[in-house]
This record gives sequence, structure tokens and C-alpha cells, in this order.
Amino acid sequence: MVKSAMLDRAREKSPAGWFGRARTFLAQVQNELTRVTWPTWKEVQATTLVVILTSIMFGVYLWGADLVLDRVARLLFTTFGAS
Repeated sequence: MVKSAMLDRAREKSPAGWFGRARTFLAQVQNELTRVTWPTWKEVQATTLVVILTSIMFGVYLWGADLVLDRVARLLFTTFGAS
């Protein structure tokens, strides 16, 4: 019962039809975009550099860990006679 009353109120507030709802949505999007604080070019460059360097560091770390674990696994397999 409460749900249908809420739906009725929502329908009353929104414009009729698909076109009206789409127009309201786009107006709200435009309103929100005016409130966005866009980063400066220097901020974009700095954060991009941080992402690239962090990706390289994690890649090198995971490559090294993979090498170590591979060597340990090979040592264990040869020690205990499997392959």
C-alpha cells in the first residue's frame, strides 16, 4: 500500500512520457556538470605519472616473486623426484 502511494507521488512529480523524463535527466546532468571541479593539466600529468610508476613497480615486484617461486617449485620437484 505504501509503495503504490510512493509510486503515485513520483509519477505526479515527473514530466509525462519518456521524452519529458529524458529531458529532465539531461537537465540534471548539465546542472551536476557545472558543479564538477576539473583537474588542472599539471594535476593530470602528476597523477598519470604516479599510476605509470606504480604499475611498473608492481610489475617488477610480481615478476621477481614469480621467478623466486618458480625456482623454489623446480627445486622441490627435482628434490622429491617428480619430473
